[in-house]
Amino acid sequence: MAPWVTTLIDLAIAGAVVYAQWRLGRAFFEWVTLRRRMWLRWLPVPLASLMVIAFLLNYFPPVSQLPGLWFRSWMVLRILTALWAFGSTAVYLGWLAFERFSRQVAQFDPARRRLLHAAGSAAAAAPFAMLGYGSLIGRTDFRVRELDVPIPKLPPDLQGVRLLQLSDIHLSPFLSEAELARVVDAANHVRAQAALVTGDLITTKGDPLDACLRQLSRLRVDSEILGCLGNHEIYANAEEYATQRGARLGIGFLRQRNRELRFGHARLNIAGVDYQRISMRSRYLEGAEKLAVPGAVNVLLSHSPDVFPVAAAKGFDLTVSGHTHGGQVTIEILHQTLNVARFLTPYVYGLYGSDTGAAAYVSRGLGTVGLPARIGAPPEIVVLRLVKA
Repeated sequence: MAPWVTTLIDLAIAGAVVYAQWRLGRAFFEWVTLRRRMWLRWLPVPLASLMVIAFLLNYFPPVSQLPGLWFRSWMVLRILTALWAFGSTAVYLGWLAFERFSRQVAQFDPARRRLLHAAGSAAAAAPFAMLGYGSLIGRTDFRVRELDVPIPKLPPDLQGVRLLQLSDIHLSPFLSEAELARVVDAANHVRAQAALVTGDLITTKGDPLDACLRQLSRLRVDSEILGCLGNHEIYANAEEYATQRGARLGIGFLRQRNRELRFGHARLNIAGVDYQRISMRSRYLEGAEKLAVPGAVNVLLSHSPDVFPVAAAKGFDLTVSGHTHGGQVTIEILHQTLNVARFLTPYVYGLYGSDTGAAAYVSRGLGTVGLPARIGAPPEIVVLRLVKA
């Protein structure tokens, strides 16, 4: 899809959200006036203010340095306001269409109108039912996903090599060590040649980083466990500790470094970079071209998938990323996925290709941030199988 089409869709969605919130606000004010409960008329003001604050804080970097409880509170606020914005808009627009339809039906069959009203009420409750499902079931519905990744000029000795990817673990009160242990046990059955961990081991300071590293060290692969760090390691001020402790446990976090793995006569060069901030887009992957090895198949581990075009231009055949959680809470409308992540990057989930033949895979990851729920984006254990394009 052309970028301008995606931009138009995003603008249409944003316009629908603003329109729905305005109409809901007017309807609430009319309801308050009708029932003479004027003291309630100011209630939407703090709610609207919270939505605006949550939106603006996304562009205020010091928020990421807040202590654990305050940071979690901000994340919960951000997710809840996004859910309200999209959920209430969907319910309002659906109800508007339903009302117009049921008004026509009422002229002929009042009983059917009552039935339609009951169905409409059930539809209005659907988002809350989905949220309950996402918290209790979807959050830990771990799935193994295997897929072929076509690489041009792939050497015969790398044909069929399997790379295990675990991303966005976020070991925290919302993902226990026992649940991560279950993931590692499942991953050990896929018989991978190497394991790739693409950042966000924890969410904030005080989360059990040692427990996360201990579980990851149990991964069983033919060669090495390698990884890169994510934005939440920065927030937790844990980059150095994760790197050093990981090395002692046999996990190599590649921070502007690379590691060559040999398979027969072929070389698989795996490089890693620290989190690339979107605000520094003009400086993505500075110096990373030095990590690519001529004659080898070059794989880049970058927590942020937004670097993919730059990585392809710098000679990397495959970029392996996470960060987006696949949207975490995502709804498909007219073959378009609606989630917060798509407003930040076009690379939200799945396998992508470039004109040069380079590929990128963006994982949904395992954990959650903010809202402890997954809807339409189940957590995944990924196996990338290299094949010749």
